[in-house]
Amino acid sequence: MILVTDRLAIPSEEVTFTASRSSGPGGQNVNKLSTRVTLQFDVLRSPTLTDDQKGRIFVKLKSRISKDGVLRVTCQQSRSQAANRDRAVERFVELLRLALTRKRPRRTTIVPASARERRLEEKKRRGRIKAARTEISSPDD
Repeated sequence: MILVTDRLAIPSEEVTFTASRSSGPGGQNVNKLSTRVTLQFDVLRSPTLTDDQKGRIFVKLKSRISKDGVLRVTCQQSRSQAANRDRAVERFVELLRLALTRKRPRRTTIVPASARERRLEEKKRRGRIKAARTEISSPDD
């Protein structure tokens, strides 16, 4: 089980891993070993997710989801396939958490009258300062 939130856990059977040759660090290992790990999760066909959760994931992660509805997370940072696999799972959990968190609605507030008065007074003061500058340097001098 991959624990995403306290209410959501994705069964390991819903996630597939594929390994391929990495272009990252590794010296000669890069040419011989498959250390890049790609995690694939079929968002559309997941029985664990509700329709609302699927919709949120599609909206927030649309650039990472293929036309088939498969979310792909690739990792090739490490020289080890196991480390890349762990990092891919961490990134997958992080992406799902971000996609599933709801943004709190903004409460509209009213600007207090005292703040409005302060702003207008400051504008008048700046205007007087600028007007005083033009009086000093008149073209008649």
